[in-house]
Amino acid sequence: MNEAPEYEIARFLRQLKWLAVVVAALWLVWLLGPILTPFVLGALLGWLGDPLVDRLQRRGLSRNLAVALVFGAMVLVVVLALLILVPLLERQVVTLIEAAPEYRAWILQTALPWLEQKTGLDLIGWLDSERITEWVKSHWAQAGGVAAAVFGYVSRSGVAMLAWVANIVLLPILTFYFLRDWDMLVDRVAALIPRDHIGTVTRLARESNDVLGAFLRGQFVVMIALGVIYAAGLSLVGLKLGLLIGLVAGLISFIPYLGATTGVVLAVVAALVQSQGFDLQLLVLVGVVFTVGQMLESYVLTPRIVGDKIGLHPMAVIFAIMAGGQLFGFLGMLLALPVAAVANVLLRFAKERYRESELYAGEHVPIVLDSYVDPGSVAEAPRREPEQS
Repeated sequence: MNEAPEYEIARFLRQLKWLAVVVAALWLVWLLGPILTPFVLGALLGWLGDPLVDRLQRRGLSRNLAVALVFGAMVLVVVLALLILVPLLERQVVTLIEAAPEYRAWILQTALPWLEQKTGLDLIGWLDSERITEWVKSHWAQAGGVAAAVFGYVSRSGVAMLAWVANIVLLPILTFYFLRDWDMLVDRVAALIPRDHIGTVTRLARESNDVLGAFLRGQFVVMIALGVIYAAGLSLVGLKLGLLIGLVAGLISFIPYLGATTGVVLAVVAALVQSQGFDLQLLVLVGVVFTVGQMLESYVLTPRIVGDKIGLHPMAVIFAIMAGGQLFGFLGMLLALPVAAVANVLLRFAKERYRESELYAGEHVPIVLDSYVDPGSVAEAPRREPEQS
C-alpha cells in the first residue's frame, strides 16, 4: 500500500530534523573535546565498575557502601601498579639515557650508512654541522616565523599540560559520582525513550552493553597480560630495555598488530645496539618471545577472555581509531572502539530489518502452483491401480 505524499514529506522532514540534531551534537563534541575527556573516562570507569556494585547490593550492602568498596579497590589497584611500575620504569629510563651515546653511534655508523647504500641518498651529509649552519643562514628569513611557531607550540603545550593535570585531578571525583549514580542515569535516559520503541531500544542497549563489556574488560586484561609476557620474556633473554619495550608493546596491543610490530622493531634495534653488532642468538630469542606472545594472544587470551562478541575486523578497528583521532583528537581515539562496537550492533539490526523489508523480498512474492509436478518424480512413482467400484 502506497503512502500518501503528505505522510512521506512529513517523515522526510522528521528524518532531516534528527540528522540536524546529530550533526549539531557531533559539532558540539568536537568543540568541547578537551573538556569532555575526563567525563568520558569517568563514565567508562563507572560503567565498568557498576556490575560489581550491583552484585554487592544484591548481597545486602547499601549502594553507598558498595560504591565505596569498588572505588577503593580501583584506587588501590592504581596505587599498587604505580608503586610497582614506577621504580622499574625509572631504572629503564636511566638505562636508556646511559645508552643514548651508543644508540647515536649505531645510527651514525651503522644504520645510516646501510640506508645510504640501499637507497643512494646522502643522509649523513645532512647531519654535518657546517651544512646545517649554511642551511639555517639560507633560510634565515623564515627563522622568525619558525621561532614564533615554536614559541606558540611551547605555550600551548604548557596550557595543555595544565589541562591534563586538571583532568587527572577530576577523574577520580567524576568516577565516584558515575559509580554512585549510574543506575539513576540509566533510568532517566530510559524514561525519555518513546514507549512504542522501548522494546527495540532495550534490546539494542542490552546487546551493546554485552559487546562493550566483553570487549573493554577483556581487552584490558589482554593488554596487561601481553605487557607482562613481553616484558618478562625480553628481560629473561637478556635485553636491557626489555621491560620498557615489553610494556609499551603490550599497552598498544589494542590496535591489531601494532603492538607486536612496534615491539619487534624496538627490540631488534635495542638488541643490535646492545650487542654492538649482529648477535644472532639474541635476535632469535627476541623473535621467540614475540612469537610465543602472539600465539598466546591468538589461541588462548583473546578467544577465552575477549571472545568474538565485538565482531569487528582488524581493519575496521584500525580505521575507527585513526578516524576518531583525526576528527576529535584524543577524545575520538578514546571513543573510537566503543562507538565502533555499538555501530556494529546497529548495523546488524539494520541488516535484520533490511532482510525482512519489502525492498529485499520484493513487492511480488512468487506463487508456487500446487498442480506443478516434477516429471522425474512422475516417472519414478509407482503406478496406482484404479479402485474397483
